[in-house]
This record gives sequence, structure tokens and C-alpha cells, in this order.
Amino acid sequence: MAFPLTINGIQYVVDVEPETPLLWAIRDTLDLTGTKYGCGIGQCGACTVHVNGQAIRSCSIPVSAAVGATITTIEGLSADGTHPVQLAWKELDAPQCGYCQSGMIMSAVALLQRTPVPTDDEIDNGVTNACRCGTYHRVRHAIHRAAALMSTPPADSGGSSDDV
Repeated sequence: MAFPLTINGIQYVVDVEPETPLLWAIRDTLDLTGTKYGCGIGQCGACTVHVNGQAIRSCSIPVSAAVGATITTIEGLSADGTHPVQLAWKELDAPQCGYCQSGMIMSAVALLQRTPVPTDDEIDNGVTNACRCGTYHRVRHAIHRAAALMSTPPADSGGSSDDV
């Protein structure tokens, strides 16, 4: 069957069975491979994407349930890797092997949208992705750094309206 999906602002039609996990439509059909397969049962979070702004484990949602939703993958977060969470990840060298990190970043972005300045407990409860390398402390630091980056106003581009 053909299912229309809106992913990263682009309209696609995927020809898959209705119960096909969204993960496989994203990775195998559309070749957006930033979303990773980890466990296949919604526990690890490597496959996290945003569906209507909510962090969702894409291995656990069938394509048929995603029709009409706005889906964002790691590729759609920022065209050039400059989303504040991505910048904080790079600055603080958050990943070790990096496999789980796209899902971790997507969960962190959703957390920061709900809770702009999270505590350590809010981070621990809001980002439940598994990291086999155990870089949780670096991820936590990166989320705090991203929160700071997101709350900092952009640099002034020069002159004010009073200078006219």
C-alpha cells in the first residue's frame, strides 16, 4: 500500500505494508539512515524521531499511524549541523562510538522544547535512551550546554534602530 508521509518538510509516498515500522520506511525506503536501528522493541531509543514534535521510537510506530503527521529525523533537525544541541554535542565531545547519538540528540531536543532549562533529574527522566558506551555524564553536560546556547540571544549584527 502507498502511504503519504511528511518527513523533514518533504512529502513522500512509501509503498509498504501498513504495519511496517516507521523506522524501516525512513531507513530502507527513503534512505534517511541517520535514524538507527538498535533493539526493535522501543527500548533503546536509537531510532528516536519527532512525530508532531514528540520524541517517538520509530521502531514502535507503524507507518499507517504516521500518515498526516509531521515527522522530523536527525537529517531534518538542521541542514548544516548547527542546531544548538548538535553544536553542544560537538563542543563537549558527547558521543563515544556515536551509534545511539542521533536518537539521543532527538530526545534531547524534545526535552529542551518542553523544559528549556532542565535539571539533572529532568534530563535523566526525559532522555531515557540507552548508550552502550555509557557517556551519560557527557550527554547530560551537553544538554545543559545546549540549554545555555538556546537561551542566549543571537549576537547583535551591528547598529540599533536608534542609530538612524
